[in-house]
Amino acid sequence: MTTPNKPLVGVLWMIVTGLCFVTVTAIVKHSAQDLPAAQAAFMRYVLGLVFLLPVAKGLMATRLERATLVRFSLRGVIHSLGVILWFFSMTRIPIAEVTAMNYLVPIYVTVGAALFLGEKLAARRIAAVGAGLLGALIILRPGFREVDLGHIAMLGTAAGFAGSYLLAKKLSGEVPASMVVAMLSIFVTLGLAPFAFAVWVPPSLEDWGWMFLVAVFATGGHYAMTYAFAAAPVTVTQPVTFLQLVWAVLLGWLAFNETPDVWVIVGGGVIISAVSFITWRESVLRRAQARAAIEAGQV
Repeated sequence: MTTPNKPLVGVLWMIVTGLCFVTVTAIVKHSAQDLPAAQAAFMRYVLGLVFLLPVAKGLMATRLERATLVRFSLRGVIHSLGVILWFFSMTRIPIAEVTAMNYLVPIYVTVGAALFLGEKLAARRIAAVGAGLLGALIILRPGFREVDLGHIAMLGTAAGFAGSYLLAKKLSGEVPASMVVAMLSIFVTLGLAPFAFAVWVPPSLEDWGWMFLVAVFATGGHYAMTYAFAAAPVTVTQPVTFLQLVWAVLLGWLAFNETPDVWVIVGGGVIISAVSFITWRESVLRRAQARAAIEAGQV
């Protein structure tokens, strides 16, 4: 099944995706300062379970193999650590820097796919990975400014999310996509629980309300991204994600008095350019493989 070619629709949905995710970062930045990172993350995910109610019956009726359950559990642990580090970063460094460094995830995924899934890492992809890491160095500028613990945490966040996505790729060949998404929410909630209870402080009703809004906008962002991918090729929608960094810079400046840093924009631009190139190359290779398969079938 080919992806419908509706570029304008795909771009508009990806813009909505970016707005949702920037709203998530803004809410966390505003509301999670007084909550431990693990607790705030747990509250967000446990409230997000309400969105699984429509598919709960199907989930309970599904029987999973032991190996699949192990992969779901491992993904839950890795993703949980990434989420905790992300919430921690949001309380330490500007929104724009969190957003820019989050673009490292596809770079890590590319490297991880070569190391753990046996995918080939051609010279062009190696160059793109190098460019992405250069972008991270431009943002961090070690030796030229102090590197905060929030920056270190974001490096861990990107690695954790990349590991989660690689496991999702493996799981997507074993169970339906809806099951992969739903089980992530369940296992991350379980994975966050012990960390949250270890540092638990009594939250107010306002805290619960803010975290529910985080769950709403995060879920909305994932749905919007799904619609974007369904409407147009990833090569069309991927570059639009750079707008999220622009909005993050403006939001941090206007709402949180975070002075815009041109190096963050430059570094983020380098990273997203590398990600866009990798995405384009993957699309070209898939089309070539599809043509080869058709020609082989016609012979």
